[in-house]
Amino acid sequence: MSGRAWGVLFVLCGAIFLEGVDVAMLNVALPSIRADLDLSTGTLQWVMSAYVLGYGGFMLLGGRAADLFGRRQMFVFWLTVFLLFSGLGGIATEGWMLLVARFVTGVAAAFMTPAGLSIITTSFAEGPQRNKALLVYSGTAAGGFSIGLVLGGLLAAVDWRWVFFAPVILSVIILIAALALIPKSPRPGRDGQPVDVTGAVTVTAAIVLMVLAVERAAHADLWQTLLCVAAGLVFFVAFTLTERKSAAPLVRLGILRTGSLLRANLAGLLFAAGFFGFQFVAVLYLQELRGWSTLETSFAMMVIGIDAVLSPTLTPKLVEKFGNARVIFGGLVLAALSYALFLPLQLDWTYMMMFPSLLILGLAFSLAYGPLTIVATEGIAEEEQGVAGGLLYTCFQFGAALGLSSVTAVSEAATDGASPDAILDGYRIGLIVPLGAALLAAFISAFGLRNKSTTTPDAPVADGGPVMESVKTTS
Repeated sequence: MSGRAWGVLFVLCGAIFLEGVDVAMLNVALPSIRADLDLSTGTLQWVMSAYVLGYGGFMLLGGRAADLFGRRQMFVFWLTVFLLFSGLGGIATEGWMLLVARFVTGVAAAFMTPAGLSIITTSFAEGPQRNKALLVYSGTAAGGFSIGLVLGGLLAAVDWRWVFFAPVILSVIILIAALALIPKSPRPGRDGQPVDVTGAVTVTAAIVLMVLAVERAAHADLWQTLLCVAAGLVFFVAFTLTERKSAAPLVRLGILRTGSLLRANLAGLLFAAGFFGFQFVAVLYLQELRGWSTLETSFAMMVIGIDAVLSPTLTPKLVEKFGNARVIFGGLVLAALSYALFLPLQLDWTYMMMFPSLLILGLAFSLAYGPLTIVATEGIAEEEQGVAGGLLYTCFQFGAALGLSSVTAVSEAATDGASPDAILDGYRIGLIVPLGAALLAAFISAFGLRNKSTTTPDAPVADGGPVMESVKTTS
């Protein structure tokens, strides 16, 4: 790749690193935030839920907006919004200010992330070059989350407000680099056609309601959860009817009939559910039952971040030799093995007894995450790359919320008493959720092993955007 191409990739990796480090740092800083602002447990829960609602609820709309209004334009604009509202979180003096800041930051990430992904998938030629770019991109995302765990502990020890100010500084650097390096992109999907406002409203309402139902399942009454699910399904039906009749649909329903895309999204949803559900149980075990500090827990979990090294180095070689489908299947099987090894958890386990599970999970993430991104966008027409990215990240986010709420509900239901042994029993039963999710994801991905290629034969393939044109010119 040319220097310009590497520069573009560097900017986009910086943005996905920013998103990962922002979430991870906040997770670690929550206790300090609650103590300083005197927040109730319910309000503290909403600090996380507000971001999830904004991120998961608007992701699909964000992906389509990138296709319609220009990928660079959407990326730069929403990166600026991310910057401003992250700063607002840092100066918050009331709980409601923090909630507003986190919700809008989540919405900004929902528009920024699929725009960044679609810049990669339309700027690098499909094949080894795009695969390498996507694997570097996914490794950077994982590195952001891993580094954020440690960095959040260090910053929170000084002042929790730095957890919000640090992303502001990083955002400014990325914004300046984006304006200098990312070429202006055309608006390939609009062609003078009207924007599907009804489709945008109905699908966003449907996703927000479903994410809200999952997010609150372990904390709200059953009737509230069922009401949210029912309302979400009604909006999904309305969205489907709207898209069938629309001359310029927000999401072409035919894209969902692409087998590789559907498998990647379902496997991604289940993989995220297991991954985040497992981390939730592991962190609670270390801090609540073992009495480890926030920083000790962060360093213990950091071994999972080995995927930041393996994704751009080992995974491309495995993909080239075995293909995406086999690498994804292997990663999901390793994830299931990781969770199974953690099932016999005891109160007196040493860190070295936990280490194999954490290390294998890092390897599993490096094998599954990047190739899932490749398969979910491979063979998709250029004007639908934003939608494809939005679908994938919506599934990742919805899966994370589903995994967290499911593990919480199962663990609480299985916990009989307040003794350490009773709590541990609840955690062990809760670990069955990520194990089941990983096994189901592996089963779904196994259907892709029958296909020699994941590209849909009749789907137009993106040829490369402005970055690749400059690469071809210079070479």
